[in-house]
Amino acid sequence: MRKALVVGIDHYINVLPLYGCVNDSFAVKTMLDRHSDGSVNFGVKLLTATGPADPVGRDELRQAIESLFAGDGEVALLYFAGHGHIEATGGYLCSSDVKTGNDGVPLAEILTMANQSRIQNRVIVLDSCHSGVAGGSALQHKVAEISDGVTILTASTAEQYATEENGAGVFTSLLVDALGGAAANLVGDVTPGGVYAHVDQSLGPWAQRPVFKTNVTRFVSLRKVHPPLELAELRRIAEFFPTSGFHFQIDPSYEPERHECWVKDPQGIPTPNPDHNAIFKILQKYNRVGLAVPEGAPHMWHAAMESKTVRLTALGEHYRRLAAKGLI
Repeated sequence: MRKALVVGIDHYINVLPLYGCVNDSFAVKTMLDRHSDGSVNFGVKLLTATGPADPVGRDELRQAIESLFAGDGEVALLYFAGHGHIEATGGYLCSSDVKTGNDGVPLAEILTMANQSRIQNRVIVLDSCHSGVAGGSALQHKVAEISDGVTILTASTAEQYATEENGAGVFTSLLVDALGGAAANLVGDVTPGGVYAHVDQSLGPWAQRPVFKTNVTRFVSLRKVHPPLELAELRRIAEFFPTSGFHFQIDPSYEPERHECWVKDPQGIPTPNPDHNAIFKILQKYNRVGLAVPEGAPHMWHAAMESKTVRLTALGEHYRRLAAKGLI
């Protein structure tokens, strides 16, 4: 069972309203509903507050979070976009009816629910000001207190505001891009670590800084997208490169194209070999996604025509080991 609670609150009764949170929540829901191939991903419950007719009160928000982390299952994901509040007693998620901020839902209480949940993986994603305080110890704020299986990803540190641009949260825009495939690995999985890396690399050193805290033995996949390589082709990496440091020898027979001058005057250049051409096509794909590079040649074409070799990059070696162990 995979379930997600997605919350977007623009309407606030006693404090300044926001303008992009509801739209952000719809964008996140769309990504979490289904994998890129259309198959069902998360069962999503959506809570939004757009105006006076549909506020999300503290009790409703707290009960929804409590239900999210109740029971058993594979993944429970909480996404919240709205006002956040912080003071000496800790951080809070602000519901529509807050007056002072500290009358919202305490992050410490949410973390207690997540820490005590029986669900295997609990993921908390917060696009709110000061959200980086989530998971911190009450006595030592720089020490995280999260149990096995809990991951926290926030838009900003405890000291920072979460910003909006063009009616959307900066953090959530990057999150949606990541879930759409920008953060996918070569087998098509979008993991929390991949999402954080994408967001972190996209924000400059002077911008808001995302915070990532996790206590897991293995990242869960948040969404599957079409991988840049067919898995059958990726698995063959251990066939072409049977050992660490192996160099795959190629020659002109691997290159399928021939210039007209070579046809008239072949100069000893061997004709294309269909079996070699098929292998070379896969090697070129490895090169495009950073798994392999030609040795002593600027491009794969030159490597073939000059009878050079192809070697794996550090990333390629990682996937070679996975393939050799039958983990792909």
